[in-house]
Amino acid sequence: MRMIIREMEARDTGLSLGEFRNMIMKAQNHVENMPGAAMGGELDKLCPLKHSFGKDVYVREIFVPAGHIIITKIHKFNHPFFVMKGRVSILTEEGVKHITAPYHGMTKAGTKRAVFHHEDTIWITVHGTNKTDLKEIEDEIISKDFEGFEDFINKDVIEGG
Repeated sequence: MRMIIREMEARDTGLSLGEFRNMIMKAQNHVENMPGAAMGGELDKLCPLKHSFGKDVYVREIFVPAGHIIITKIHKFNHPFFVMKGRVSILTEEGVKHITAPYHGMTKAGTKRAVFHHEDTIWITVHGTNKTDLKEIEDEIISKDFEGFEDFINKDVIEGG
């Protein structure tokens, strides 16, 4: 992953959205197949999550140890995020961004990132929803792939949502 980040910094991205999406999916496949890659329950133990709920809001906090790479899911909606602790390099379609806590930003709909954690990191996201079941929340706010995201966006535009 460090090699991918260095390559992107050197190229200053210059990739089309489609090229970036293909590249990030290849990076995810590479990371998932690395020796020692943690997924599912292993990832939950390595990177514990905290879930909080308020009126029409879901707050998700994740702790990621230094030296680890997380490839994020594809978000359907814009939402705020907060880096409360740590230092990360984030590979996005706009290039590599370096963030040091404390920091806050907005995730744009359709975003999928590769995040390298230089230091132990606490990352918080906030999502608008009235649901409290985690599976239902994920179905509502996450797209399984970019094709599904495009279908979601097109449906939303056509139906006026």
